[in-house]
Amino acid sequence: MTTMNIIEAVRDALRTQMRLDKRVVVLGEDIGKFGGVFRATSGLFDEFGADRVIDTPLAEAGIIGTAIGMALYGMRPVPEIQFGDFIFPAFDQIVNELAKFRYRSGGNYTCPVVIRTPVGGGIRGGHYHSQSPEALFIHTPGLVVVAPSNPYDAKGLLLASMRQNDPVLFMEPKRIYRASRGEVPDGDYTIELGKAAVTHAGTQCTVLAWSGMVSIAQEAAEKAQAAGISVEVLDLRTLMPFDLDAILASVKKTGRCVVVHEAPRTCGFGAELIASIQERAIEYLEAPILRVTGLDTPFPYSLEHEYLPNADRVVSAVRQTLEW
Repeated sequence: MTTMNIIEAVRDALRTQMRLDKRVVVLGEDIGKFGGVFRATSGLFDEFGADRVIDTPLAEAGIIGTAIGMALYGMRPVPEIQFGDFIFPAFDQIVNELAKFRYRSGGNYTCPVVIRTPVGGGIRGGHYHSQSPEALFIHTPGLVVVAPSNPYDAKGLLLASMRQNDPVLFMEPKRIYRASRGEVPDGDYTIELGKAAVTHAGTQCTVLAWSGMVSIAQEAAEKAQAAGISVEVLDLRTLMPFDLDAILASVKKTGRCVVVHEAPRTCGFGAELIASIQERAIEYLEAPILRVTGLDTPFPYSLEHEYLPNADRVVSAVRQTLEW
């Protein structure tokens, strides 16, 4: 085991799979000799060379279009979009092409592209470098959407993503790229996609979170515990497909639920989770399901910590469910 942060775990996953499978290539802006803006690909160019670690022009639609062509010809490309906010020029390539190849070919053609991109706020990036666009892609049939919250999961989930045939959007929480540290197994291992994990056991309220919000939910659970309130935190890890069985099991146990995400509130992924729970487990609920989210505004620069959910807001929502 080695102590790593998320950046190091992502790099280790890429290196591990590139050594095992010569079809794997990485491509993106500044990812070669420079090692990427966050240094996630640092050192890969020196080991694998320019044919497998490919610097591209600043052209997101071209990056994803090229990756699609590579995948259709038998390669396994892992393109990086430098910030999640910059993925929108490639939106058509992702939702109208990449996501539909298996369906439109009746299952004859797969398109195993894993798109890595950092998301979320917390780095004073303003409204062009801080967005959380997961709901737009969860809404697109044919895409797997993954959102790790810690180094162990980042490596295991990325390795699993690179070994399956459906396209994956792998969304990395940039705010805790280096702040989240933990023990990561050396060498090869995978984490099954579509499986959530209980990161804090509890009995009175379930808090659902993913990506950078899991650490916030954990902090809230610890504050609640100090006040005599037992909170269960469920890290979804994969957003599509999401682990409905694990969600329902937790909510049926606790009878209450709070959903935390930093994307805007309206039409955020939390709304789908709430609908899914209420359709299947309303008789177990002791209170309405609440959301703690970002705001329905562009992501601010100077007030970003007013915009982002924090532990106190989560604890307040938990208390509301208990007092209802």
